[in-house]
Amino acid sequence: MAAGHTDPLPPRQSQHAGGRPPMSERRKAAFRLEIARSAVHLFTTRGVAATTGEDIAEVLGISARTLWRYFPSKESCVRPLLTSKLDAFVELLRECPREVALTDFLAQARLPDTDGFPAEESVWELIRMTHSEPGLRAVWLQVHHEAETVLARFLAERAGGSSEDLEVRVQAGILNVALRVAAEERAWHGPGGDTTTDVWRRALLTAAAGLPAFGESG
Repeated sequence: MAAGHTDPLPPRQSQHAGGRPPMSERRKAAFRLEIARSAVHLFTTRGVAATTGEDIAEVLGISARTLWRYFPSKESCVRPLLTSKLDAFVELLRECPREVALTDFLAQARLPDTDGFPAEESVWELIRMTHSEPGLRAVWLQVHHEAETVLARFLAERAGGSSEDLEVRVQAGILNVALRVAAEERAWHGPGGDTTTDVWRRALLTAAAGLPAFGESG
């Protein structure tokens, strides 16, 4: 390990009696987010090609070996910032009472992070970079591919069907695309005359107009 670097994860042997206990899941999540913020800062100031995993690790004061324990590539370091608001949106959907149509709920609900998706302007720049950086684009699309499975499970639970049903998967796909396009719209064009919440809601309600089951109450 390079001089001056500290490793937040203890070696395997130190996890036994007398050693430092392993990090909690909450601490790991917080550390992953810290890595993501550092990666975004370097990508937006230096460029992706000019940034290495070692550069990200150096900013954090950790070893490159530690960085690779958390992420398989430098581009994947940004995942926590791209997934946080998708996770928050799914949690919001789960708050919708079964007797209330999801379209009605979304028309009134306070969508996740009304000040931005995510809040930091640097992350809007990150989403803009997915248009020209293949590595970041791959991470962005993978995040949404995984989100589609989660959305399908939610819609299936609400409708009493299976997440493997064709209709449910199509509905989850449409909803997922609406979320992605809303984020890209805000990143590429700015809020314009709309707030970020307005952009989210317009995209979601546009998608819902083509999803009968999505608009029905439970």
